[in-house]
This record gives sequence, structure tokens and C-alpha cells, in this order.
Amino acid sequence: MSTTPTLDTATSTHPTAGCTPEQRITRSLLGYGVIAGPLYVGVAVAQTLTRAGFDPTKHAWSQLANGGPGWIQVANLIVTGLMTTAFSVGLRRSLRPGIASVWAPRLIAVYGLSMVAAGLFRADAGNGFPVGTPAGPSPVSWHGTAHFAAGAIGFTALAIGTFVLARRYAAHGRRAWAVGSRIVGVLLFGSFAAMASGGGSPATLLAFTAAVVLVFGWIAAVAIDRYRSR
Repeated sequence: MSTTPTLDTATSTHPTAGCTPEQRITRSLLGYGVIAGPLYVGVAVAQTLTRAGFDPTKHAWSQLANGGPGWIQVANLIVTGLMTTAFSVGLRRSLRPGIASVWAPRLIAVYGLSMVAAGLFRADAGNGFPVGTPAGPSPVSWHGTAHFAAGAIGFTALAIGTFVLARRYAAHGRRAWAVGSRIVGVLLFGSFAAMASGGGSPATLLAFTAAVVLVFGWIAAVAIDRYRSR
């Protein structure tokens, strides 16, 4: 007796040549989830290694938006945010119908749009970066406040989204994916909360940066998983 594969099958039963136009669109949108993280992390790391005065134990990647070459990080945030938002549309198309098909994509879209907002509203300079900036925290500007608010909304939404999508994986018996998604959510929210509390220690800042890398790794993994299911 033949069986019909579900939308959550880990391997694809639809070769690219046999895809419908709708499936091709969905796969293209999911593909943005695969490349968004490497783009963002790659550009940020390149700047970390080349921008004078930048110290990852003292400065967050968002502060790279300051100074003459700051437009690079501004563009990095906006382009990555738009890619993540496009991925959320593909995720919605690949999950429906069923558990998490509405709210997981919506929450990830909020995260993507928050990155766009974070690029439009620049983080405040401080702690000696860019070169010439006084050491220590700088006064908080209106755009710095907007940048922080965008980050708080986006990271909170994404953390919740990992738990929503974990329900989908759990319902389909994919326990490792469910547990992994929840772990990513906890680490993201915990690291952001620790940094937002004002500690500012090198360990806290590095932990938050690592959490951001982990989150993009999770998004890429989910995108590949959904791509293969189409």
C-alpha cells in the first residue's frame, strides 16, 4: 500500500524538475533563510577584523553602523532583515496548514523587520568606537533608543517563534528539532536580557554575539529542512 508524504518529511519527494510554479516560489523564498545568516555574519566579521578600534569584547556588531564606513553595517542589517522577512513568507507557505503555520512565520517576520528598523535607526557610538569616541558609555540618543527598542521587539518575537515552531516539530514526532528549537530560544532571550541589563562585561557581549550566530544557524537549518519537504 502506498503512502503519501507529509509536509514535514525530512527528505524531498519532489525533484526540482517536477516542481510546480508555487513550489518554486516557496523554495526561492526559503532560500533567503539559508543565505541571510552567512551574509550578515560574514560582513560583520569582516568589519570586526578591519575596522580600527573595534573590539568584540567591548562593542556590539550594531555599533559598526557608526563612522565613515558605517553604511556597510546599515546595509547589512537592512538587506539581511529583508531576506529574513522573505524567508518568513516561504515558511508560511511551506507550513500551511497545521500547527505553527500562522504564528511562527509572523514572529520571524517581526524579527526580520526589526533588523530593517535597527539599520534605519543607528546604534549609539561608545566605548571608544569609532576612533575618537570617548571611552565609556555615551549619552543615549533618540535613534539609539529606537535601535534598542527594535532589537528588544525583534529578539523577543524570534525567541517566542522558536517555541511556536518547536510545537510543530514535536507534533510530528521530531523531538530533536523541537528540543533544539527551544534551546535556541532560551539562549537568545537569556543572552539579550543579560546584555540589556547593562552588565556590559566581555563575557556577556560575546555570549550575545554567539547567540546571534546560533540564531542564524537555526534559521538556515529550518529553511533547509522546509526546502527539502517541498
